[in-house]
Amino acid sequence: MQLDVGKIYEGKVTGITKFGAFVELEPGTTGMVHISEVANTFVNEIKDHLTEGQTVKVKVLTVGEDGKISLSIKKAVDNPPPRKDFKRNNNGGNGGNGGGRRFDKENAKPQQEKAPMTPEAAFEDMLNKFKQSSDERMGDLKKVLDNKRRSPSRRK
Repeated sequence: MQLDVGKIYEGKVTGITKFGAFVELEPGTTGMVHISEVANTFVNEIKDHLTEGQTVKVKVLTVGEDGKISLSIKKAVDNPPPRKDFKRNNNGGNGGNGGGRRFDKENAKPQQEKAPMTPEAAFEDMLNKFKQSSDERMGDLKKVLDNKRRSPSRRK
């Protein structure tokens, strides 16, 4: 059987290892699904997602010159990967300000309402916060070291 890369086939799980699962597409033709290609979520134990003898749909990723067939279960399934929801803060910042004003009852001051934050903007926001806290810590550390250098313990 000639396998076409990118095509979806149905096969039977014949073996499970800690790094993946072997799927028999037809008698004598077996490919491997790496653990990272089993599901759209993090897979710690492959046995939580697959069992031997289970029939699965797989997509052919590559067919090597040595005959090794690389398969994917998650790319054969139609559902998209789950999206991570990034937390948005409501205290200003660089995270993509939209139009509209909003009144914050706790702080009793109007704030800009934010547009949904993209993953890139959320990462930039986290990076800026980390840099700011790191700079503050380094400043505090320098002050302590300078004070130690300036006022040595006086022994008489």
